[in-house]
Amino acid sequence: MKNFGILKEILLTEKSNLLLSEKQQYVFVVDAKASKYQIAEAVEMAFSVKVANVNVMNCQGKAKRVRSKVRNRCTIVGRKKKAIVCLRHGHRIDVA
Repeated sequence: MKNFGILKEILLTEKSNLLLSEKQQYVFVVDAKASKYQIAEAVEMAFSVKVANVNVMNCQGKAKRVRSKVRNRCTIVGRKKKAIVCLRHGHRIDVA
């Protein structure tokens, strides 16, 4: 997997802003097939920083009904994978 396809976006929510201000941790939405090592390498190449730690979580999507002529069925939408990246001391990413 190429490094430019791993990082999709940086999350800027209330919780991620709290992590950023208190613990210097950044939250990214990443590709579902990416590993911790690939995420760390992609962040280092994209922002020219050193990564200390990466935590990953898979967020469940919601089941939505899809109606068709044959039958009613459910499909999962909104599924994503988030990575919390902690940088080494002295490194930071300019979010704004």
